[in-house]
Amino acid sequence: MADRDLLPLLEQRLRGRFAPTLADTDATILLTASAQRQWTIIIDRGRLTARRGSPIRPTTTITATFEVLAAVISGERSGIEAFLAAALIVRGNVALSLQLDGLFVDAQRAVDPPTRADAVSADGIETFYLQAGDPGAPTVVLVHGLGATNASMLPLVMSLAPNYHVLAPDLPGHGATAAAKDSYGANFLGHWLATFIQVTGGDKPAVVVGNSLGGRVAIEAALLSPELVRGLVLLCPAVAFRRLRQFVPLVRLMRPELARLRIRVPRRAALRGLRSLFADPSRLPAVWYDAAIDEFARMVGTRRGRVAFFSALRQIYLDEPFGEHGFWERLPGLLPPALFVWGDRDILVPAGFARYVDEALPDVQTVILDDCGHVPQFEHRERTVELVDAFLSGLPEDAARSD
Repeated sequence: MADRDLLPLLEQRLRGRFAPTLADTDATILLTASAQRQWTIIIDRGRLTARRGSPIRPTTTITATFEVLAAVISGERSGIEAFLAAALIVRGNVALSLQLDGLFVDAQRAVDPPTRADAVSADGIETFYLQAGDPGAPTVVLVHGLGATNASMLPLVMSLAPNYHVLAPDLPGHGATAAAKDSYGANFLGHWLATFIQVTGGDKPAVVVGNSLGGRVAIEAALLSPELVRGLVLLCPAVAFRRLRQFVPLVRLMRPELARLRIRVPRRAALRGLRSLFADPSRLPAVWYDAAIDEFARMVGTRRGRVAFFSALRQIYLDEPFGEHGFWERLPGLLPPALFVWGDRDILVPAGFARYVDEALPDVQTVILDDCGHVPQFEHRERTVELVDAFLSGLPEDAARSD
């Protein structure tokens, strides 16, 4: 490329472009190949332009070699694939970078599979999601965990998209999805997910893959609307506490509205907490931790994000285990076939819960991964993809389990 300048290519790709998912967004994205080679994409209420140089305070910074940046912008390489290969570094607003990657989808003739960003209203909540693969293929919905975004499901997005229509929404109050006014309990989030499946698939049932809180939401959606869920893959799903419930009265008094007050979460403490989710934190590149911490800091840095995070966290602990509406009492009524995957070194949801799940659902598949923490899709990517793909391949066309 002449003079190793990306501006002509950016102007070609962005000329006349309007991004509906960014219609309410004013932001700047800095693309940097070196201190001397920097370009800025300006987002003005969905309108996109580009110029040379750097803004004073970019919303998002994307760093890579000139060759990688040129390949992504031209559509010869997926930005998500480059990120997963640690060839591209994202700092700041990760959700914004995913939306940017989707803007080049019409040029991604050489990229298989292309990804694109979109938004729908699900249960009254403007929900941002990524999609990839053939819309005519069987649908797989990926649901991330608490305090994360759909970026935490990217390994599965890229691995499953060649054979499935993959949708990865941000949970309410997370990433680019609007916050809710509800309590963020399992019932509310289950309704939201069921509605999302309906509005994106026209009542076409989907397999749902959920990690952590996303697993609990997936279970609830299947309990509430089994006709919409062909199957479940639950990666270290958050389940109701059976013990250690002595603090329930105190937690009930701690209203989530208290999170409207600004709090400071030291970056070092957040990083330490994130690394503790993995059996061997060194398996992940440092740049992935940086991106995840940036997104978490952005979330808790806003009032709506803090309320969403602490409300959902509170509801995880308050989730009733027994009684008429108790999780463990209702779990035997789960109809769709399910695969539960646990990590033997998961400090958040110990693999010991597998025993109780097996008692409630004798027919489900259970796998405990060795030397694995709470996020198997990143820590043991190939094995997790293998398990998910085998489960999906074994599902009958009408996969709902009858009584």
